[in-house]
Amino acid sequence: MNAASQHSTSLGALSAYSKLPPTALERALQALRWPLTGAAMLASLYMVFMIHAAGQTWWAVGALSFFAAAFYVYVSNAGFAYRYLFPGIAGMLIFIAFPLIYTAQIGFTNYSSAHLLSEQRVREYLLDQHEAVQTLTQPFTLHADGAAFRLVLRQADAGPAWVSPPLALRNTGKELAVEMEAFANQSLQPALSLRELILHREALMQLKLILPASAGLIELRYLGLREFGPITRNWQANADGSLTRLADGQVFSANREIGNFQNAKGEVLQPGFKVVVGWQNYTRMVLDAEFRGPFLAIFSWTVIFSLLTVVLATSIGMLLAVMLNWDDLKGRTTYRTLLFLPYAVPGFISILVFKGLFNQNFGEINAILDALFGVKPAWFADPLLAKTMLLIVNVWLGYPYIMILCAGLLKAIPADLYEASAIAGAGPLTNFFKITAPLVIKPLAPLLVSAFAFNFNNFVLIALLTDGRPDFLSTKIPAGQTDILVSYTYRIAFKDSGSDFGLAAAISTLIFFLVAAMSLINLRLMKKAQG
Repeated sequence: MNAASQHSTSLGALSAYSKLPPTALERALQALRWPLTGAAMLASLYMVFMIHAAGQTWWAVGALSFFAAAFYVYVSNAGFAYRYLFPGIAGMLIFIAFPLIYTAQIGFTNYSSAHLLSEQRVREYLLDQHEAVQTLTQPFTLHADGAAFRLVLRQADAGPAWVSPPLALRNTGKELAVEMEAFANQSLQPALSLRELILHREALMQLKLILPASAGLIELRYLGLREFGPITRNWQANADGSLTRLADGQVFSANREIGNFQNAKGEVLQPGFKVVVGWQNYTRMVLDAEFRGPFLAIFSWTVIFSLLTVVLATSIGMLLAVMLNWDDLKGRTTYRTLLFLPYAVPGFISILVFKGLFNQNFGEINAILDALFGVKPAWFADPLLAKTMLLIVNVWLGYPYIMILCAGLLKAIPADLYEASAIAGAGPLTNFFKITAPLVIKPLAPLLVSAFAFNFNNFVLIALLTDGRPDFLSTKIPAGQTDILVSYTYRIAFKDSGSDFGLAAAISTLIFFLVAAMSLINLRLMKKAQG
């Protein structure tokens, strides 16, 4: 049977298969297709509605766009070609593009621990501040009344004075005004225990008890599990959006340049609110002298640290690969296994082991140096020694990777080149610098750029070994002598620098562009290596 007849037979079999009646499972799936699609659409719309109801309009728009695109691709025939591309594109947009854009956006704001809320939330927080009039508080008890409850106010050292109508005590999230009545020996069940009162605490907090004018008290608010009482507000809202402090009459207006409510005397209120500050976080890196000094020092050290790590690890790895490639070397497999062990052990374990080895008082390295030379270097206290220690540990962790790469590249070098070199009378050094190194470095260059980019963001080493210490002295924002940009950013955002998320986001954006530039260089080098 020739190829044409085989092809014809296959087409005929496929055609016959397509004419077979659908199975019961296929009919069930076909019948459930549109009901399930409709249910998924309703669930998606409900989710979008809940996001919008929570006040997150832009998040709701984003969710609606995502669901609309998903249903268009997987339901309509027009989007059939994108069904396999959609998950990858959606994942890239959600997990790569969105975090990048969101981080960059934060870099143009004053977002920090002191400016977490919106202006409206800060205004509501200030207006909600109040003080209780302690001399006019009244204890209360809560009594079951069928499915409802009655709240009874008692005067100090006296019996019941006021009683509420039956209350459902539901946590609705809205204030509920309750008009109290004079107690007239109504029949009441025993008062609820403290444990039972705690269960109704949220509902009690929403009550505003209104007493008759004859009582001299108009409104009582929940003050705790034992009492209600009148309160005095600390702030009053004005028609122009400003706030008046009732204690002294000072007027505070929203200063949208610094993100705080501020009065005419320059006094600012906390908390502040989030505002757009433009390029302020970026210009601060250059123009603020107190910040620029440590920042430039950390940036320079980051570059030097990454560069020296790559150079030293490459030199040691290539040298060891050349030595292990020597055919007359006995036990090459054993040496290769032992030299590869630093790469096989998890990095964080090796870092913590070295942290103990370099301990000034109890570490084995200082014990050996003290026995041989009578010195015990302060590895973690002296900036130069701390940086040297980081390089030693990082090169130890990195050279096996380069050694394995070079070992593979050495196998690709033709033996004829070394034979011709031997005939010409060249020695081992000439062979290395004229033949081995040039032929290995060219294909290795893209990987070295990648290693440089990796060490540029080597957060784990810094965090586990030195935590950026020792610190710079007398700096506006705490900064470490051994910090690199990524650990410095983490420190600004989450540790002892006031959680300045805006500044940290600006530095993170700068790091992204630097790493992106390295990636472009890497691509160009790979093209040259392939050429």
